[in-house]
Amino acid sequence: MGTDLERTEQGGLTTGAVARRFGVAPTTLRSWDRRYGIGPAAHVGGKHRRWTAGDIAVLARMCDLTSTGLPPAEAARLARTTPAAEGAMHPTTVTGPPAQRRSPRRGARTGLQLGDVRQECRGLARAALRLDAEAVDTLLAAAIADHGLVTAWNEVVVPTLLAVGRKWESSGERYVEVEHLLSWHVSSALRRAHAAPPVQSAGPPVLLACVPGEGHTLPLEALAAALAERGFPVRMFGAALPVEALDGAVRRMGPVAVVLWAQSRTTASRPLAQHVAGISWGVRGARRQPLVLVAGPGWAGAPVAGAVRPLTLEEAIDALESVRSR
Repeated sequence: MGTDLERTEQGGLTTGAVARRFGVAPTTLRSWDRRYGIGPAAHVGGKHRRWTAGDIAVLARMCDLTSTGLPPAEAARLARTTPAAEGAMHPTTVTGPPAQRRSPRRGARTGLQLGDVRQECRGLARAALRLDAEAVDTLLAAAIADHGLVTAWNEVVVPTLLAVGRKWESSGERYVEVEHLLSWHVSSALRRAHAAPPVQSAGPPVLLACVPGEGHTLPLEALAAALAERGFPVRMFGAALPVEALDGAVRRMGPVAVVLWAQSRTTASRPLAQHVAGISWGVRGARRQPLVLVAGPGWAGAPVAGAVRPLTLEEAIDALESVRSR
């Protein structure tokens, strides 16, 4: 994970390491330190400040309180005065070698039911609940850089999105702003990954579109970014592409494949998928047709004739790699 390398001989953690662990932007930590006294008490070599276990315990309490919506000033006062934090600002309360010291509680309250997930997922959830846009951006970029887009999507982004969705459904309209902020920043991170792909291979593109009436684009954006990462030429049409526009795009571009996303059964149209699978182009005797992938939970049930239904992001990539190799 890299944090061991950032420990000093005395066992403190750098501000950057603590920021990644808690899902708080380093600038936010420095602001909390300056304004509220929530920060590292120890100095190493007279200039470098490092977070001890006691400092981290106070910060964990601060993060828990701000996640409930408490203003930072009041959360800081409670974090510093709660019995669990008494004496925690003093580095002398930490004993033992670094490997034996306790890290922040794995089960620290985020307000979201996450289960057994990566630490990065917990940090992202905390940042989203605080509406800390800078931290959300930083954590998403780090997850994609460290683990690759597919793993970051499956093991960091999706669990957090699902947890936020469950929280919203069980709490009325209280957490709608959290879901909107997180979704927007996930979309931005995916588009940044899509915007800087390696050199694309030659050949016809993969066309990605939501079916008419479908507005859930994030899974399709993840596929677009993953394909771009692998050098696929991609044309992304986003939400609710009208039937006539989809037909015209397929005929104009001659794509190697078309991916149709449907989140809901009410938007999934089997006749539309079969129509796209039947479109052909080229000279007589050498006409071609696209591979059609029907993706998303809306396509559950009977298979669509002439189409492939991938159940995961990896399955969609594998199917497209296969058709490209042919």
